[in-house]
Amino acid sequence: MKLKIVIGGIIIIAAVVFGALSFVESNVEYMNFDRAISVKKKVQVKGVWIKKKESAFNANTRQFTFYMKDDSGIEQKVIFSGARPNNFEIADAIVVKGKYENGTFHASEILTKCPSKYESKPTDGKTSM
Repeated sequence: MKLKIVIGGIIIIAAVVFGALSFVESNVEYMNFDRAISVKKKVQVKGVWIKKKESAFNANTRQFTFYMKDDSGIEQKVIFSGARPNNFEIADAIVVKGKYENGTFHASEILTKCPSKYESKPTDGKTSM
């Protein structure tokens, strides 16, 4: 009987520890590139793609490289391990998740915010009846 209680307790403790570690891992903080440089953990940076600067996909290394400007105006080269997202060109804003390493931001995920087709178009201030 005691063995079952001990084994049950160990399983419960293991589940709690696993849950806590998963939560800490998924809790990724938003910040700008300037702050991401000094932090050595995975972060999220929101900004816009700089279309005037070069962007390329290297098929050999399977890396998409582009430049982005964060909300505080800092421009940074971003390397993403994967192909460019389908709706990248029409995105209003992008969020990259990753770490700053060796002078560039290495993204593990790219999230895009596209214009909503459900938002009303701006009007010139006139109302019609």
